[in-house]
Amino acid sequence: MVVSAVSVDEDQLESAEQHADPLGDPYLRTRFTLPSRPVTFLARPRLKERLDHSPPTPLTMVNGAAGAGKTLLLADWAAGQARPVAWLTMEAEEKRPGMFWAYFLQALRTSGRHLSDRIGNPADAHHVDRRLLSAIAEDLAAADPPVTVVLDEYERVTEPDIAEQLEFVLQHAGRGLRLILVTRTEPLLSLHRYRAAGELTEIRAAELAFTPEETVALLRLHGLRLSVQAARALVDRTRGWAAGLRLCALAAQESQDPEVYLKEFEADRSTIADFLLAEVLKRQPEATQDLLLRISVLDRFNPDLANTLTGRADSARILADLHRENAFVEQLGHSWYRLHPLFGEILRAHLCVRRPGLEPELHRRAAHWLRQAGSLPEALAHGAAAGDWDFTAAALVDDLAIGRFFTGLRSDDLAGLFSRMGPETTSPATELVRAARDLSHGDFRHGTAHLRQAHARLDDATGDPAAARLSCALLEALAARLTGSPTRAELAAESADEVRQDVAPDLLLKHPELPALLLTHVGSTRLWAGRFEEARAALAKAADAPDSASTVLARKESLGHLALIDYLDGWLGRAEHKALEAVAEAERFDPSPPAGSGIEQVVLAGVAVDRNELGRAKTLLEEAAEHSATPHDPVTAAGRAIVTARLQLARGDARAAVEAADPDVFAVVASPWAESHERLVTSAARLAEGRAGEAAEILRKLGDDQPSCTTEAARIQCAVGNVEEAIDLLDSVRADGRTGPAVTVRATLVKAMAADAAGDTATARRLVAQALLDARRERLRRPFLDAGRWIRPLLVTAPLDRLAAGWLTAGHPACEDPAGPGTPPAPIVVEELSARERDVLRRLAQMMSTQEIAADMYVSVNTVKTHLKSLYRKLAVNRRGAAVRRARDMGLL
Repeated sequence: MVVSAVSVDEDQLESAEQHADPLGDPYLRTRFTLPSRPVTFLARPRLKERLDHSPPTPLTMVNGAAGAGKTLLLADWAAGQARPVAWLTMEAEEKRPGMFWAYFLQALRTSGRHLSDRIGNPADAHHVDRRLLSAIAEDLAAADPPVTVVLDEYERVTEPDIAEQLEFVLQHAGRGLRLILVTRTEPLLSLHRYRAAGELTEIRAAELAFTPEETVALLRLHGLRLSVQAARALVDRTRGWAAGLRLCALAAQESQDPEVYLKEFEADRSTIADFLLAEVLKRQPEATQDLLLRISVLDRFNPDLANTLTGRADSARILADLHRENAFVEQLGHSWYRLHPLFGEILRAHLCVRRPGLEPELHRRAAHWLRQAGSLPEALAHGAAAGDWDFTAAALVDDLAIGRFFTGLRSDDLAGLFSRMGPETTSPATELVRAARDLSHGDFRHGTAHLRQAHARLDDATGDPAAARLSCALLEALAARLTGSPTRAELAAESADEVRQDVAPDLLLKHPELPALLLTHVGSTRLWAGRFEEARAALAKAADAPDSASTVLARKESLGHLALIDYLDGWLGRAEHKALEAVAEAERFDPSPPAGSGIEQVVLAGVAVDRNELGRAKTLLEEAAEHSATPHDPVTAAGRAIVTARLQLARGDARAAVEAADPDVFAVVASPWAESHERLVTSAARLAEGRAGEAAEILRKLGDDQPSCTTEAARIQCAVGNVEEAIDLLDSVRADGRTGPAVTVRATLVKAMAADAAGDTATARRLVAQALLDARRERLRRPFLDAGRWIRPLLVTAPLDRLAAGWLTAGHPACEDPAGPGTPPAPIVVEELSARERDVLRRLAQMMSTQEIAADMYVSVNTVKTHLKSLYRKLAVNRRGAAVRRARDMGLL
């Protein structure tokens, strides 16, 4: 029965108002009162602006988990409105329509809204007549200004009839009613209709989450100070959850070191745990609690995986309900979910208490399920957590993922995961993994020992034997590279070719890094042996590997080795171009390019020495040593030793040059070019010390016929007076077109020195002119600075003075370092920068990221990276900071 204006006289209305709800109980006045905000409440203007949407939509929904800050946000907003807002906090009893509408009407009256005499109160707690609803809607439709009603904790309203009645009133009240629902769950309303009509304002969890800046402000209200960067980490862990942040702040106030507490607090031992266990976990049925505890060991999960861990078949429904209820289960899409990080931490701790000993079994089940699903990284993590190392190692090997130890992509994470593996497991797979782990960190002795053990037991492999043998071949090639053993590398390559046909094609396509790494190792050992053309063939194939993040390190290393070959052959421009290409190749995969051997920095340093840019050479050598991930690679070690020794010679420190020339490598085969360059440095040092006889004697033991070595030996022989021997050496150099300007310029200057010593000044002048012309394009300064005093009188005469001016002598009458001893000369741009490159350069100077530059210039990220690559090449640098510094030195900024 409905009490209306038709059936209720004045006495009845007065009695209804006095007796409150249909049961005759008094109204609970606190349900109509705005919740009070604590002193530490933080107003958030960005959310209040969303609520002040103009024009306001008829329906607004603020939907978030428990403790998301919904109620206080609305209370703060309502308190600031010019007109009163009707506030009603829901109770569980309001599953009865009559009770709901009685309180709804009383909320309107309490706010000061005068209702028509035609509207009475429901007389039946369980039923409401449509005539009363029509009267309410009609009364509200005439409201001007509109009436705003906030229904807080609306998730308590679960009766479909109430939702249907509320939607009826909202629809027919038109613009006279603005309804705001504050809820943890999706309300039983036709929200899609309001969305389609543009009549719904939604504020959900993502917007309710505190930003790092808001977190800093909130903590400051609690007397705590935290940097935005530290607050960002706290927000990541709490997902910006309001209650979690407030509880953290309150607990930190009691801590001796609040800042450390906020960074390292244990969620399971805090008031946050009490809140989540009481408000979320314990409100769930027993079966749901069990599911939550079991899936807490997972970073993400879907219904099938949850069923595997629970042994149930209804996880899909439970997970959907939990997500809908905002029970700290977040949806990732495609039926995948994850737990809120803090909730997950607390559940895992609770699991150990309620189900002791179950966690390893859950990890084991998850590992096997994820392995079958093709999610290898997660399978490995859970296998390791279960302590099932045979399974975990076999999963890695069978997937051909052993190369991931050497790609730079979470390689440290992989090594760290298997560092927990004890010695008790000795299967072929575990031995292969141990070998890969140790070799990736330069532990050659233990790595090769495990490799021998694995090789001896390959016939006992229980998984994919072809994958195990191919993995073994890769590690054999790496071991060969680290020991400078080309024979061992070739055997490994042959073994890989034989077994590759037995490996599933899709598995090979999935791991392009494997052949790329193999070719890189083989090419490196060939280079070490002085077989440059064979090395170039293998390295070029590796550099042309499929363009993916997993192959970037192999391509970078191959380009670096190719650059070294060009450098040793005297092609400085080519070497610099390939080295910078190697750097750019790595930096395409932001934010942190994978480390390698550092060979590209070594080559760039060598080029800088030949150009007499000694300060830059020193910086590059330091970078090479700092960023090297394979410190025992003999090719890089020899290259670094040679360039460092040349740098010390250029600085005039002969003793330091001799000490630096001997590379610290463990190689079973000597490298002819490395030994020859070491002897050349020692000979040049003896010559610089005035010990000409010793210098010449050292050259007699030179075994390599590489043009660069022969030419340098000829220079030293000529300098000590052995002119005929020098000319004989030059005549022995093969004219096969392989040698570049860094070699030919030196050879030309040796001939000029010989002509000058013979008194043939005209020939000497002609040869020096030829050398200047050939060197100017490459900016080769060291050959002229190393030539000796005989060249200086020639350089001050025309036309040689004009050929040398500006880049070699800078107009000075003597051939010397233009910027003074030990100081690099003013940098020279190889090519002019384009307008777009200058635009990118200016933004680099403003510390903008690649993505920010792309957005600012309205171009793609790949376009910006292309400009950066060209920019680095033209400025002869390999990093952003270096590009900005060089540009400032040159007046480009």
